Amino acid sequence: MKERMLSILDKWLWHHEYWLPPGITWKDMEDSEHTRYPRPRDLVIAIPYAFVFIAARCLFERLIALPLSKQMGVKEKIRRKASPRPTLEEVYRTQSACPKENDILALSKQCDISVQEVKMWFRHRRNQDRPSITQKFCEASWRFAFYLLAFVAGLCVLLDKPWFWDQKECWKGYPQHVLLPSQYWYYMIELAFYWSLLFRVSLDVKRKDFKEQIIHHIATIFLIGFSYCANYIRVGTLVMVVHDASDYIMESAKMFNYAGWRRSCDTLFVVFAVVFLITRLLIFPNVVIYTTFYYSMEIFQPFFGYYFFNLLLMVLQLLHIFWAYLILRMAVKFVFIGKIDKDERSDAEESDGTEEEEDGRTESKCVLLANHNGVLNKITHGMKRKSNERNRLPKAR
Repeated sequence: MKERMLSILDKWLWHHEYWLPPGITWKDMEDSEHTRYPRPRDLVIAIPYAFVFIAARCLFERLIALPLSKQMGVKEKIRRKASPRPTLEEVYRTQSACPKENDILALSKQCDISVQEVKMWFRHRRNQDRPSITQKFCEASWRFAFYLLAFVAGLCVLLDKPWFWDQKECWKGYPQHVLLPSQYWYYMIELAFYWSLLFRVSLDVKRKDFKEQIIHHIATIFLIGFSYCANYIRVGTLVMVVHDASDYIMESAKMFNYAGWRRSCDTLFVVFAVVFLITRLLIFPNVVIYTTFYYSMEIFQPFFGYYFFNLLLMVLQLLHIFWAYLILRMAVKFVFIGKIDKDERSDAEESDGTEEEEDGRTESKCVLLANHNGVLNKITHGMKRKSNERNRLPKAR
């Protein structure tokens, strides 16, 4: 039975014509005394390592991130608790956290309270379930620590490699590239980390781009796994170091934002935006994707793995364009308005009428750029004075 299953997998899944260039078989990729090649079964070890990452994250957040949040002055916002109402609580838990107008009207009659009180109760109840500022700070701290260490490790792995400086070297001798121990561990650590993110995605802070984040994690896992099996190791390491180059800056900006260090947050956001746009919209398509599309064709003819690998890269690039659009929207607001109210990806806390200005800004101000421009202030005040003069003219007449 086992042999039959293996033969089916070899025929339909691991057939060499799918994953290797024409003329190359899996026998050409077998280990020898002095050489070692990537093997698909190596990827299994990333699963237990993912749970190690989850355990390490719990310890990191409790022993390092939480004390650091207190040292940096992270303050929790006092939230109004929803009053005990069993009927509304049952609807909230079993039916919907955002009931429709007809349901709200029925609940108002059933509980003998006004429609506005029902809406306010659900608003307060939803805010109770939103993550705290400390939780967001701890999550950003963990990601910052990993992305920074991963970026430094990636540079250590790649700086002395010829394909880091000349991408044509990625394909010389392909696919019989010997797997180095540093490349193996770089791959396994990155793969395990993204598995841990996918396992924890339902518990982490949810944002507006929640679905895009899941797509990103899945595409990244497939990309890392496939590039390892097909021995796209050299290109794969380039992809990972390009992605890690800006991520740790973003997470550090979030940390300073949650701590209320607005100037530091503003500066880091500007640095992050520049690095993100350069690495994701210039280097990634013009260096990484270009070499997989064109330079590789100088070595072998297209095959299924070639198209599949490039398809995954294009999915990542589409996500880069989506996030770049959000970043540029915030940059435009800063240029023309003088500030950015909140992170375009954030899911802001809801507020009640009179508390709108105070309560509506609790979520991720990592991109909050205060209006430091004196010229804009003068223009704004000048427009207000002219408007007030126009309003007084009819009364004077």
